[in-house]
Parts: sequence; C-alpha cells; structure tokens
Amino acid sequence: MREFVRPASIEIPPRLQDISGWDRGFLSKAAVPEYPCLIDQKHIVGELYNFINVPMVVWIDEKGHIVRPAEPWGKRDMVRSLDQKTFQIPAEVVADGQQARRAYVDAIRDWVAKGERSEFALPAEEARRRAAQPSETEVLAAANFRLGQYLFEQAHREDAARYFSEARRLHPESWSYKRQTWELEQPGKASGPEFFAEITGLGERHFYAPIELKMPAK
Repeated sequence: MREFVRPASIEIPPRLQDISGWDRGFLSKAAVPEYPCLIDQKHIVGELYNFINVPMVVWIDEKGHIVRPAEPWGKRDMVRSLDQKTFQIPAEVVADGQQARRAYVDAIRDWVAKGERSEFALPAEEARRRAAQPSETEVLAAANFRLGQYLFEQAHREDAARYFSEARRLHPESWSYKRQTWELEQPGKASGPEFFAEITGLGERHFYAPIELKMPAK
C-alpha cells in the first residue's frame, strides 16, 4: 500500500478518464502493483467476502482482521445517467463520481498512515454489523452458479444456461452473477440491452449502495 503514491507507467485514454474520474492528477498517484494480483476465475473471493458487483473492496489489516467489509469503492450510480446512444454522462454526474473516488482514495491513504487510529477504520463491532452473511437462498444461488460454470467448461452450454438463470433468480441483487453469466452466454451481452433493462428496472434502488465512510457522530 505504501507504493500507492508512486507514479504510474500506464496511460488511460482521455475518454475513459472522463467517465471514470481518473484525471491526470489522479493518475500520477496511481500504483503500479508489485504484489500478486489474483485472477479469480471461480469467484471464490466473491463468495467469501460477499462481492455482488465490481469493483468492490474489503479492508484487511496486518493482523488479518477485516477493518471494512465489502463495499463499492467510491462508486456512484453513474451508469444510470449514461446515454445509451452516445455513451455520454452529464458533466455534473462525472464530477460527483470524481469527488467520490478521491474521497475514498484519501480515506485509504489515511488508514495506511494511521492504522486503527484512522477515522475511517471501523470498530470491530461495526465491521461485523456491516458484514452481510449469506442467506440460505444466496448459498443455493452460489451452488447453481458453480454448477453452471462447470457445465459451461465441459461444453454443456444449454444446461449451464439453466443453472446460470437459476442463480440470477435466487440472488437478483448479485450483479456479479448477471454480468458474468450474460457474457458467457453471449459476448457483449453483459453491456447490452439486457443489462440496461435491468438498470432501468431498479426504480428507486441503487446499482451501487451508498457508502458511509465515517462513523456517525454520537
């Protein structure tokens, strides 16, 4: 984590910088990882830590204790403002997303520097309260997802599709299931009409749940 402020050696296209909030000032402080990066093909980490969308983050300290359970890092529901024809997002929505990302990165830096004294490090009881345990239905959804993956790898795609569909039905809040299984069923489907239809169908619900960075004042 202390390499976090080292200049990056990569370039992100300006259009993606605008959408994601990664302006040049922010990019200049991005890390070039010098640690292993996991490619979690089986979604095991997602199951263990209750990741239901991407990107999500868990803060784990040097003792292996969870300081902050799974949450979408500095994300806003920008995708709901996306013009599906032009792929443009209103400037004020982009600015709000940029601010959210900076606030979250600053919170991580504060924690790295101060450890448990950081105002963003949750007390153990609060971390436990925020950590959602999977329900029996969600466990069943995970089993269906795994079976679908196995069948897909064995080239039984029609059978896999049925298990994927059941996983989505059992755990409709999991965008990870939706995005992964749609893309396996048909390349590009995860960002196609099905995806945007689901986004439209959210109504007042969030695509990314709001984050409460600091503990509320007593």
